[in-house]
Amino acid sequence: MNYELNCLAFLACCAYNYFIMEIVIYPAPVLRLKAKPVEEIDDTVSQRAEEMLELMYEAKGVGLAAPQIGWSKRLIVKDVAGEKIDDKVFINPVIIEEKGEVIEEEGCLSFPGVLGKVMRAEQVVVIAYNLKGERLEFEAVGLDARVWQHEIDHIDGRLFIDKMSPASRLAVSGRLKELEREYQKRQSSYQISAPSKLKADV
Repeated sequence: MNYELNCLAFLACCAYNYFIMEIVIYPAPVLRLKAKPVEEIDDTVSQRAEEMLELMYEAKGVGLAAPQIGWSKRLIVKDVAGEKIDDKVFINPVIIEEKGEVIEEEGCLSFPGVLGKVMRAEQVVVIAYNLKGERLEFEAVGLDARVWQHEIDHIDGRLFIDKMSPASRLAVSGRLKELEREYQKRQSSYQISAPSKLKADV
């Protein structure tokens, strides 16, 4: 009996630590959680961040936040220029200054087929840390500023649909309902990754 219990415990532990890297699709609950700060930059954080970058490039995105892979931590990756140089991983980012306002169309990797007009600050100043633990400060404008705001919203549990203009929100309402139905269908057939749900809580 003890042997069987130990086996079950071992299997549960393996399931908990096994992590499949995939983009989480709306309306997964992890997208609405305020992520926890990264307190230690260890090998696991570094490896997962590098995998996030690969996934972002594969999906042809310009930014990806940890909650979008089911990992509720304050970490984002971004590469607006697509140059794959310099720092692309940003830990515990914070916007400390905003200027101006501009409305532009946005999309999101967690919302396939959804585009809408969103008002953002035109310029931002951001502080963050890289994988070496070095403090960084950036002044960003235009698309770069928009990506910072979009991804930091993700780690705060806010989604771009929350900031859409009323007309845009109405225009995408049908697609959002489709995504909600697809999510429920996958959930009922156990096709939603259990590791993703588990990792959202750690």
